[in-house]
Amino acid sequence: MDYEPADIMGGLYGDGIIGLKGAFPPEWADRMREDIEILFEEAKAVPGGVLPRGPERWYVEVQPERVRGFVDIVTHPWFIAVCEAVLGPDYRIVEIGFDIPFPGAADQPWHRDFAVPEAMTKGRRLNSLAFNLTAVDTTPEMGPFEIALGTQWDQFEGCPKGMFPPRELWPRYEARKVQKMPQRGDISARSALTVHRGTANRSSVARPVLVVGVDAPDADNASHHDLQLTRAYAETLPPRVIDHLTYRLVDELETVVQHHVIEGLLQAAY
Repeated sequence: MDYEPADIMGGLYGDGIIGLKGAFPPEWADRMREDIEILFEEAKAVPGGVLPRGPERWYVEVQPERVRGFVDIVTHPWFIAVCEAVLGPDYRIVEIGFDIPFPGAADQPWHRDFAVPEAMTKGRRLNSLAFNLTAVDTTPEMGPFEIALGTQWDQFEGCPKGMFPPRELWPRYEARKVQKMPQRGDISARSALTVHRGTANRSSVARPVLVVGVDAPDADNASHHDLQLTRAYAETLPPRVIDHLTYRLVDELETVVQHHVIEGLLQAAY
């Protein structure tokens, strides 16, 4: 299919988030959930294997070859079209991981995932994207993701790491928020700088979401991650994939020690 660059850029430079319904079959998402559940159990057993993102909420960075659908994601025509339209033809895939809010997860404070880079403050240009794929059919009780549309361009001073807006600005984000209800097989792309939060999971089930982080050549988010490929796996990847990966080649996979601690998310918002 043809995906119009103008539509892609209009969505990401405007609202800060776009999506494609039914990019993959539901059964594909079910396999992704199986992989996530296995990886989470393994990560819990390793010091530094999981990162808290608030009460009953965890993030785990993983190796691409441990997720069976990785190549499917990064070769999907929509994924490629979005990366090329916003980040240019030399985009770099720097991260794959997953976020899991379990029952009891609380509302997060409004935040962005890192401080605004100079590419945005001076160049008014997005130089990174986060792709999300839900492993379950989201319901209102599961603590859906909320995003305050258009706030990737907001600048606020005197806040922790440039990520957490002061509470006097929260009414702005409440007024602009939309709640996302993705279903299995859907994929979305967003600027990680658009102010957002996870909400309280009041259901009896977890809501795992896979995350793929992609940079433009001038971004430096790869320094926060450890994307590993074994030599055997790298040999199986088509040029369309490996040419866009920022990775470390290893003989055997090593434990991914999580680095991107976000201290401001360790407490509930209220």
